[in-house]
Amino acid sequence: MKECFLSIVIPAYNEEKRVLPTLSKICAYLSNQSFPYEIIVVDDGSTDATLQMVKNFACSDRRVIVLANEKNSGKGYSVKKGMLSAKGEYVFFTDADLSTPIEEIEKCLPYLNNGYDVVIGSRSIPGSDITVHQPWYREKMGKIFNFMVSLVLVKGIIDTQCGFKGFKKKAVKTVFSRCSIDGFSFDVEALYLSRKFNLKIKEVPIRWENSALSKVNPVRHSLQMFRDLFRIKMKDLKGCYR
Repeated sequence: MKECFLSIVIPAYNEEKRVLPTLSKICAYLSNQSFPYEIIVVDDGSTDATLQMVKNFACSDRRVIVLANEKNSGKGYSVKKGMLSAKGEYVFFTDADLSTPIEEIEKCLPYLNNGYDVVIGSRSIPGSDITVHQPWYREKMGKIFNFMVSLVLVKGIIDTQCGFKGFKKKAVKTVFSRCSIDGFSFDVEALYLSRKFNLKIKEVPIRWENSALSKVNPVRHSLQMFRDLFRIKMKDLKGCYR
């Protein structure tokens, strides 16, 4: 594509049950818009039929681009790969389960058009609408994690972990060329770098629905994410983000 207004990046790992409905919904929505777009699916070494299903889908739509990791490398790694490959003036990433409906992008684009560099979906500020909640223990752990994020790294952002975020093209290069967290804490690293380089961030209330097929392990991944907070801080102190 010589010109592209919007890029949508979707990381996918063993998503054969969800990826085609997600792609169909996104394509149906974007095909009714007046701007050129691309959809980038990054397969993270899936061991099921995800990659082949996405490749088959892409054969019928040249705007769907498929990238494949040789092995399972993590959501952060996959998002970074997709974001840096994107050609759009505005680049969003979203989850393969489409917990945030693609229509919510209409709330976000005006901010990117009017002075903001980064827009993040939020499930926790006034105006947000959670139609299906997470189990209570995951919501509680999420609140604790966000408190720790505010304490250690990024103040003033209520929901750092919603998987729906958008960046201007220049901000993508500034942030994701420096990202190194391959796991679920990549969101925090991206926001930390956005603040470090004085990018203007807007938190926007969105509609969100929890997926029962979530791959987040509440114990193992939570411990990993807490550890990553201090890794990010130490990397900055060592000058790794210059």
